[in-house]
Amino acid sequence: MKSVSVSGSLRENVGKKDAKAMRAKGLVPCVVYGGKQQYHIAVDEKQFKDLLYTPEVNYADITIGDYKTKAIVKAAQFHPLSDSLVHVDFLEIDDVKPIVVSIPVKITGNSPGVIRGGKLIKRYRNIKAKGLYNNIPDYLTVDISKLDIGDAICVKDVVLDNFSLVENSANVIVSVDATRNVETPAEG
Repeated sequence: MKSVSVSGSLRENVGKKDAKAMRAKGLVPCVVYGGKQQYHIAVDEKQFKDLLYTPEVNYADITIGDYKTKAIVKAAQFHPLSDSLVHVDFLEIDDVKPIVVSIPVKITGNSPGVIRGGKLIKRYRNIKAKGLYNNIPDYLTVDISKLDIGDAICVKDVVLDNFSLVENSANVIVSVDATRNVETPAEG
């Protein structure tokens, strides 16, 4: 996981009026929880570009005055009409406690089943992983070079180091299904 620097200031007042006034100034009200103390902060909306609007998994290095901490985005709320960022919840990361994050699935290789006319079905764009923040990779690599028509790779088939997937072990990540124009091997 990569880090993104986020600096915020403590909010003096907590409530609807204060939050609305902050949003008018281009600030986003945020909460940092999960540590010894809960912090209500205001962060400039532009700082979330590399944290939220990317397919990569990132954690935030948050600076609040003299206090520094690491956190992941647990929830982000957007305005239903303007799609602008309204509120962000951060969960502090502890070096010894595992966290659950959603990581992107990256497919590699060429499937013999797809070459023969099968259709590649990718069932997960992102998959939930659990582990220490420094052990979680940027993406989960799934090699499809041995998949023939009718074959699939399930969650239980993926070999992992130092982290685990938080999905049902029987769930299919990627499969190759038959189509009408599948080439069948000639008999004889």
